[in-house]
Amino acid sequence: KTDFINFISEQEWKSIEPVSSWFGPSSFLMSSMSALFQLSMWIRHCHGYLTEKVGIPVWGSYAVFALATLFSGLILGLVSEALETDWLM
Repeated sequence: KTDFINFISEQEWKSIEPVSSWFGPSSFLMSSMSALFQLSMWIRHCHGYLTEKVGIPVWGSYAVFALATLFSGLILGLVSEALETDWLM
């Protein structure tokens, strides 16, 4: 506590170089990292729900997530291909 008070009162904070905007808390990079962290927490919550509440074995939960990953990759690939070859127009 004393070090922090001295840091403020002696204005030592002025000698610290500011963080680049690329690594700032509101940058696109940090917002994306935050979204990925929230996604991982949601997946962990779903895994706990599937194994503890529903009673699916752990390997079954992993299989559900593997199939969801494959399916979402398939959908994203089809959408990407559709946009690239102008299927939608």
